[in-house]
Parts: sequence; C-alpha cells; structure tokens
Amino acid sequence: MTQPMSAEPEIEPRLLRGWISRYDLAQELGLTVDTLGRWERRRKGPACVRAGRKIFYRMSVVQDWLQSQEMPRVADSKADNASKARGRK
Repeated sequence: MTQPMSAEPEIEPRLLRGWISRYDLAQELGLTVDTLGRWERRRKGPACVRAGRKIFYRMSVVQDWLQSQEMPRVADSKADNASKARGRK
C-alpha cells in the first residue's frame, strides 16, 4: 500500500514576517510597481526599505499610511451646496 504524498507547506522566512514586497503591495492595492516606485521617488507613498535590489514595506507602516489617506466624510452636501448657491459660507 502506498501513502499519499503531501505537499511541503510553504514556510515564510521569519526575518520577513510583517513585511511585504513592492510587487505584492502593488497587487494588494491594485497599482503598478512603477507607481510605487514613482511614489518612493516623490516621497508620497508609504516608507520602504531596500535590501539590495529588493524593496520591502512594513505592513504596519502601510496600514498607518492608508489610514492617513482616509478622506473625511462631508456631513450634509445638500445643505452645503444650498448655502454656496446663496453666497454664504
């Protein structure tokens, strides 16, 4: 009788636990790798770390950056538009 072969479980390196690659972050955000690179040059996006040619982002920093990008809700846009139409601020 033969035993079924089991696939080796993927092991995440302990050193990179809590980090995400530029490629993976681009996939998660629905962006291109080039966009993230452009943001890095402009210091617009989340902070990153270079390890040789590889670029990594700390996931907690990305989450903090995403929260900082959150737009406040407009309470009542109809009332705001009506007052602007009458010339009031």
